[in-house]
Amino acid sequence: MEQTKRKGSISSERKRTNILKDIEFKLITFLCGIMPRWITPNILTAIGLLGAAMIFASLSLGIENKQWLLLGIFGFLVNWFGDSLDGRLAYFRNIPRKWYGWALDINVDWIALSLIGLGFYCYLEQHKILAFLFVIGYGGTMIASLIRYKITDKYSIDAGLVGPTEIRVLLIMVLGIEMFMDQVVYYFALLVCPVLIILYLLEIRKVVQLGDEKDIAIKSGSTTS
Repeated sequence: MEQTKRKGSISSERKRTNILKDIEFKLITFLCGIMPRWITPNILTAIGLLGAAMIFASLSLGIENKQWLLLGIFGFLVNWFGDSLDGRLAYFRNIPRKWYGWALDINVDWIALSLIGLGFYCYLEQHKILAFLFVIGYGGTMIASLIRYKITDKYSIDAGLVGPTEIRVLLIMVLGIEMFMDQVVYYFALLVCPVLIILYLLEIRKVVQLGDEKDIAIKSGSTTS
């Protein structure tokens, strides 16, 4: 049974391990406290998706004019705002809908990732495979998180010290530098994509081991789950 959260708290079942978790927690708590009543978690989810659409438009238009990359920088901020606050606001107001919110969040995150990946696919005209690898790596870690949640009933969106917020910060910096220097996005993607793929494979290895351990525990009768 889902536990009732104290009103004014943004706590949830997510375990955060990312570098910026403490700063992010304080900022989200502050923003939830000043959020107008007419702003609902669903509206914030839509705002997060709008941010992803802005990133896609920015990268598509940035091929001809790099000034459009400013829109992408703003889009990442909008995406963070909506994506990070939707569920937290629900807990803050003590109106969480655990399974509805989780299902909606996962699907919207995938659509957002697809839009961002498609934007990089357009921008990296001669190196489109890197955008494809980015979606595979990042999307793969999302799948690993879902599998881990199914096996352990513990949901984490971070891969060690790096989470979605850190990825957004890096991409904002990359787009900012790209406005003044050529090929920065390309070299960043060339470096990051293999790392994401490796993280994905490591996470899958871990969750498969967890699944094996749970099967052994069930067979031995040490758990009834």
